[in-house]
Parts: sequence; C-alpha cells; structure tokens
Amino acid sequence: MTVTVDNKQRTSAPFVRVGRSELGYSTRQVDVFLRRARSYYTSQDHDHKTVTSHDVRSVSFDPAKGGYEALAVDAALDRLEDVFAQRERDQLVSSKGEEAWLLHIGRISSVLRARLHRGDGGRFRRPKGKKTRSYNVTDVDRLCHQLLDYFEAGKPMSVDVVRRAVFAPAKGSTGYEESQVDAFLDRVVELMASVD
Repeated sequence: MTVTVDNKQRTSAPFVRVGRSELGYSTRQVDVFLRRARSYYTSQDHDHKTVTSHDVRSVSFDPAKGGYEALAVDAALDRLEDVFAQRERDQLVSSKGEEAWLLHIGRISSVLRARLHRGDGGRFRRPKGKKTRSYNVTDVDRLCHQLLDYFEAGKPMSVDVVRRAVFAPAKGSTGYEESQVDAFLDRVVELMASVD
C-alpha cells in the first residue's frame, strides 16, 4: 500500500482530522496548547507558565479547514481538565491540609447551592436587550433540578452531563443571560471535577 504525505500527517497527528473542506479545530492552536499543558504538568520548574483546570476548561480554538475533529479534542480536554483538577486538589491538600480543601469546596458548594435553590424562572439574570441571545429558562431550570439532586440527594451524575449541556435558544428577557449561566456551570464543573 502506498502512503501519501497527507496520510502520514494524519496518522502521526494526535487527533483525527476532518476532511480538507470541513471545519475542525486549528491544528496549530491545539498542538501549541497541549504542548504548553504537557510542559507545565511534567515540569518541576515553577517558572513554566501555569496551566490550570480552568484554563483547560475555557480554552477555545479557531475553526480551520482540515483541522482536528472537535469531538475528539473536546473529549481529550475533558480528561485533561480532570487530571489538572485532581492535581490542584492534591497540591492544596499537600500544602495546606485536607481541612483547607474541604473548606474550599464547601465555600464553592454553598454559593452554587444558594443559586440552585432559587425558584424556577428566577435563578439567573434576564438580558435587557430584546434581541440579545439567551438560554431557554425551562431547559436551564431542568438541569438545575438535576444538580440539586446530585448535590443534596446524592443522586449520581457525571460531570460530562454538565459539560455537554445544550439549551434551546431564546431571545432577550424570555431567557436566562448566557454569560451568567455559562459562568455558573463553569463553577459547577470545577467543583464536580475536583470531587469526583
């Protein structure tokens, strides 16, 4: 079988690439970020630029034709975030003790639970602009009920349910403000990843 240069590139790449005319993640940006994360994780030298679980969770890549398949990269980033969250927890316990870690997650948990206990339709701000994109209130509230069951009733729930949550779009004050919901869910993921 003859292997073309393009096939060699595809088999040596860390992720599958989409077709040449399809959009995926910029291979250069993904490779640079993963090199930086690996370098920080494996280094004992604290001069390396810090990479946190939050950095992994919030990184974004430009679309590029023939780029890496988004689902594969996202799945790898989820696993990487879990590893970084575990390491951050271990470092906090090692430097300040388990009591400090429990205090930390307790503070985050109480803030999150306070918002979850707000009534349906009142958990998040409503955008003021009539044409501002927002999230469907019912969809967001449904996830909030699942989170309450997880936090307070011990009902099993994977952090990936929160990571992959999709809400129907809404317009203006008929929905919840996207940025506030996203920030809240980031904190939920941070807590769940550090506990699980």
